Amino acid sequence: MGVGALSRAVFLDRDGVVTEAIVRGGRPYPPRTLGELRIHPDAPPGLAALKALGFLLVVVTNQPDVARGTRTREAVEQMHGHRFFVCCHDDIDRCECRKPAPGLILEAARRHAIRLTESFFIGDRWRDVDAGHRAGVRTVFIDYGYRERAPEHAPAARVASLREAVDWIRSEVGE
Repeated sequence: MGVGALSRAVFLDRDGVVTEAIVRGGRPYPPRTLGELRIHPDAPPGLAALKALGFLLVVVTNQPDVARGTRTREAVEQMHGHRFFVCCHDDIDRCECRKPAPGLILEAARRHAIRLTESFFIGDRWRDVDAGHRAGVRTVFIDYGYRERAPEHAPAARVASLREAVDWIRSEVGE
């Protein structure tokens, strides 16, 4: 990318989108260890398709178990690589990086020269949709029917899988 060049991106939630969420009692939870981490079957082809469309891929994830003391930051970082933006706070911390706040998205946009108006956020929870809305990106909600509140803001698209999310984005950018 040249000086001053801007990218378009797809921001992705980690658990439930890139990796499989562990669902208990109708609620999604992150894997506790590297051994529990499973890449979602839709992720490799979906992410490859988004990259082929010219999108920068950025994972934006809340991992409050670090703040709660039930997981270490090192354990979380073992699961991540390049272009993961992580909030390790809990709601009580009232930080700007914990979704639904847009802080992680805005930080990634600054670091990687991302045009938010040409970007998307794919997530499976209300926090993802609301964070994307607040950051000014179009949101795609993968609705797994979790037993939790709905997003405050309507997503641009509601789909049943990452595959459908990728297809919707492809249709939006005309490719």
